[in-house]
Amino acid sequence: MAVVVQEVVGLRRGDLFYPSLSGVGRSYSYYPIGRARPEDGVVNLALGLGKAIVDGGLTWSYSPARPRVGPPFNGLGDMVKNTQTSFWGVNMGTPPPPDPVRETEFLVQADLARAEADGSLDHLVSTFDPASNRLRCGLLPGGARVLDFSPILDAGVLPLNAAVKQLLGLAKAALGADVEIEFALTFGQGGEPARLGLLQARPMQVAVGEVAVAPDELDGPGVLLASEIVLGHGARGDLQDVVYVKPSTFEARHTPRIAAELERINVDLQAQRRPYLLIGFGRWGSSDPWLGVPVDWSQISQARCLVEATLPDMSPDLSQGSHFFHNLISFGVQYLSVPHTGGRAVDWAWLDALPAEHEGDLVRHVRTPRPLDVRVDGRARRGVIRHD
Repeated sequence: MAVVVQEVVGLRRGDLFYPSLSGVGRSYSYYPIGRARPEDGVVNLALGLGKAIVDGGLTWSYSPARPRVGPPFNGLGDMVKNTQTSFWGVNMGTPPPPDPVRETEFLVQADLARAEADGSLDHLVSTFDPASNRLRCGLLPGGARVLDFSPILDAGVLPLNAAVKQLLGLAKAALGADVEIEFALTFGQGGEPARLGLLQARPMQVAVGEVAVAPDELDGPGVLLASEIVLGHGARGDLQDVVYVKPSTFEARHTPRIAAELERINVDLQAQRRPYLLIGFGRWGSSDPWLGVPVDWSQISQARCLVEATLPDMSPDLSQGSHFFHNLISFGVQYLSVPHTGGRAVDWAWLDALPAEHEGDLVRHVRTPRPLDVRVDGRARRGVIRHD
């Protein structure tokens, strides 16, 4: 057994000790957003200790190649609701009652008001201006605080992104593989310079193993659906349940009803501990029901592979819900987009021929004779789901 003693990067602020920000950077991203490429990597930032990132909480993610482009929120309201509102620090005050089993025995979770009182938000937030209905970079009087790290990533108060890119490059060269690094930064006090600490670097591990999908595998008998617009990486053979929005009865005005019907099916499958493939039209989790099905993650939480298809009357750009992408990353959910103009379609006839476990006016749930073969090649951006 080895014991590693490592300094915690941060400053004491009253009865709390925490860094100005923590981050995790990866040199490769299986969930690139917008124009970012997988090889551009991804960075997650959070105020305070990195526990917020490790636990899959609300954090700010961006590509090091495009630091000014944040997550694709569904508007300002979605951004305010789905950015970090609390942070973790080390308790420096009165020790709590002993509880060695609890991981957070000596940690405290505080809100942004505490961080603002500590003077920790100056270079980390934007302020909502209700008069113009927009965000303004920096900590300004009045208005809600949005932890988007804009002063650093947009205004360049500190060259953090340049330093992270350099660290990722050095670690990747040293380890000979794509890497994941953890770091923390503290702004200097009393004229001292800011301090960036590299906490660890390790090769990226893909638990599901190497997966390759060749172009000629996207067509032919036995293919339920295929796509060249995918997120994630890996293969799975444990999905026998398929829940899909019925194309024959789909209308955008029915999407709130579809969300409610999906929730009921999700509860049943969750109780049975059965993961499933979910196929729908438009954007999953859209705040605008005319652009997709306005589900919350909790309503489809048992889904392990999401498909966004389009129809002539439902063909928005796919997909714009960062709240969903955070969950995709956290739970290893795979994503495929199947536009109706792409030359490849879902094999609806095969699905419709299966006996229904549940069939409503708008949603159908079927169980396949054998597990589906789901493979997503995150490097080539290709994915295929076969039923035999």
